Amino acid sequence: QVQLVESGGGLVQPGGSLRLSCAASGSILNIYVMGWYRQAPGKQRELVAAITSGGSTNYADNVKGRFTISRDNAKNTVYLRMNSLKPEDTGVYYCNADLYETLSSRRTYWGQGTQVTVSS
Repeated sequence: QVQLVESGGGLVQPGGSLRLSCAASGSILNIYVMGWYRQAPGKQRELVAAITSGGSTNYADNVKGRFTISRDNAKNTVYLRMNSLKPEDTGVYYCNADLYETLSSRRTYWGQGTQVTVSS
């Protein structure tokens, strides 16, 4: 079993910054992709950013230039640095990991979510 534990959410004013962290632990052989998704009230969960074990990144168009995803493979941890936050960035942010528990067992895990609220 694998657990993803997120931290770093909170309330911030428009234009402010936050950094989210997500640490994976448990039976992990290799984590291929780690990412962040968010779900705003009344909307579907959407991809914010993702990063492969090799460092390739992918961002949603509406966060490009403001958010930066990074990871520490040795610590099985992914980070999301969010700058120039806007009210429309408000939502619950979920960590996601596409990983191998064994050579023949590949699964996707989700964190419990952390609330980010951007408001004055």
